[in-house]
Amino acid sequence: MQSAAGEDGGSAMGLIDRLRSRRARGAAGDGRGRRGTLDRPSGSADLSHLEQFVATRRGVEGYVEPRTAVTETTILLVAADGEWTRRRIDGPDTARKLSRDLAVPVYDAQITGYPQRMRDWSARQRADDEL
Repeated sequence: MQSAAGEDGGSAMGLIDRLRSRRARGAAGDGRGRRGTLDRPSGSADLSHLEQFVATRRGVEGYVEPRTAVTETTILLVAADGEWTRRRIDGPDTARKLSRDLAVPVYDAQITGYPQRMRDWSARQRADDEL
């Protein structure tokens, strides 16, 4: 019976080994040791959506949400009426730069929490969906 090692003594790299190797290098394989997430990175469609949201709503504020094991760093934008949207962003510094470029205040969601108007808007949406 042949083992996973080849006849020449070299080892055949299995799926688990490749995943471990990728995790050690980081999700992007860039060698920086950055841990991977289960989420995709941000893209131009995410930035376009955020820009469009700000352009078509008034009183928008940004809330930076930290990277987790499951998702990349995100920014949550909340309009004056409580309508909100969330998109991936390439890190807190990018979120802050985007907020400056779009002229919206930005907060750290872990410190400030989320505005009540956002929860109220979501509750109204759920109530409307039940009708």
